[in-house]
Amino acid sequence: MISFLVGTIEEKRENLLIIDVNGVGYELTISNNTLVSLPMEGETTKVLTYLQVSENTGVCLYGFATEEEKAMFLRLITVSGVGPKMAITILSGMKLSDLVVAIVSGDSTLLSKIKGLGKKTAERICLELKDKISTTSFNLQETDLPDTSYNENALNDAVDTLINLGVNKNEAYRLARSKATADTTAEEIILKVLRELGR
Repeated sequence: MISFLVGTIEEKRENLLIIDVNGVGYELTISNNTLVSLPMEGETTKVLTYLQVSENTGVCLYGFATEEEKAMFLRLITVSGVGPKMAITILSGMKLSDLVVAIVSGDSTLLSKIKGLGKKTAERICLELKDKISTTSFNLQETDLPDTSYNENALNDAVDTLINLGVNKNEAYRLARSKATADTTAEEIILKVLRELGR
């Protein structure tokens, strides 16, 4: 098992990293979160790895910038229907902290907004991992969790308005969800989100 690699970055682009380790080029599949945290091409870096060997895909190497991201990846692939490539897609779909909050709070709606992730799989991830993931192991506090009781109509109206105002769909839902409570109106949610975005 290859636990990590230390070498020079030869090439990096969406979901791909090629790293030169003593003259051997290793190709790794990576998330967008890992991609943006890597240094420039030509610089040295350490990448944590997961090696997959299967009859269908052969040998595949997956790379991670942090222990937390690798730990989440290993959790995700225990879920029925979530393979390593889907896990990378999920990790690319949102910040790790937001992913943890979504799973712990059972917010399958937010997860299902990740491109390529269906509603049933999102629900299964929440169901199977909710009690296996702790916010403390990912440096989050219980206060980071959103209020589980909220006005769904107000939230949906706020999300639609934010999207019309040019906010990315995933970001609109995530931000609106973090501001929604049982009592907040769509207008209040929108104002709080726009304030946070500095608009």
